[in-house]
Amino acid sequence: MKKLIGIDLGGTTVKFAILTEEGEIQQKWSLETDIQNEGKNIVPSIIDSINHRLDLYGLSADDILGIGMGSPGTVDREKGTVIGAYNLNWSTLQPVKDQIEDGTGIPFVIDNDANVAALGERWKGAGEDGTDVVFVTLGTGVGGGIIADGNLIHGKVGAGGEIGHIIVEPDGYQCTCGNQGCLETVASATGIVRLARDFSERYAGESELKWLIDDGQEVTAKTVFDQVKHGDQLAVIVVNKFYYYLGLACGNIGNILNPETIVIGGGVSAAGDMLLKGVEEYFQKFAFPTVRTSTKLKLAQLGNDAGVIGAASLVKQSRNS
Repeated sequence: MKKLIGIDLGGTTVKFAILTEEGEIQQKWSLETDIQNEGKNIVPSIIDSINHRLDLYGLSADDILGIGMGSPGTVDREKGTVIGAYNLNWSTLQPVKDQIEDGTGIPFVIDNDANVAALGERWKGAGEDGTDVVFVTLGTGVGGGIIADGNLIHGKVGAGGEIGHIIVEPDGYQCTCGNQGCLETVASATGIVRLARDFSERYAGESELKWLIDDGQEVTAKTVFDQVKHGDQLAVIVVNKFYYYLGLACGNIGNILNPETIVIGGGVSAAGDMLLKGVEEYFQKFAFPTVRTSTKLKLAQLGNDAGVIGAASLVKQSRNS
């Protein structure tokens, strides 16, 4: 039986896994991402690491069906290139596919990191291998991937599925993309803190959260959710607004796509069932009647493994297409 290699390329670490064709992880390891010198060392270090590991496990290039990778930035899937991955210092076009295939002798496929995480959750996680799955990831930004009829939606230039840029507040906060009121400005880890700071200024009651903010303490999304559990009224107002925005976005996604599942993942989703219940309430309010009863909201199940599993599944898809 041949094996798959999945790579999840991030700004701080590169995660690797060797998997069976069924998507079971057999080995995994990681490297620090070396973003010095415009990220010139990233691809060579990936090649070295793969070759070293294959040696270590007594495997050759012939034992591997292919290598799949999820990368930040704008990915040209046909050519296997990446541009504009600023967290990797890759400002110029990177011929990733050519370099890795030359360096390892193994076929290589690549896609955007959020899309790849969506494929992972769909294959082995909360999506339960469904044909229609939307993945929303709440981290430092808000990312996403849309699988419709079994295929990732890429759109004309690869900008399909930019869930973080659904407008939820037309006169809202300025987004890094240049628009105002994108979901990312209020539902990311930094967005929740921004809401907390704003509401705190207008809040006159007793609140530990307000005290922490006024005192200049470090406040994170986790702080806000923890304060809700302690019954902090300001925190309750803040997360309710967050649920409203995310529920509105999920309602719109549901109304357009009617997926089997909308899977919510990323760091913020660690708030767990409380988050799911809060978002569900607004999803029910905004979703079309038949969507309410047929589209399910679920929490992601794979955590950090979604990327490598999804990347490995790219190999399978490329063989089938």
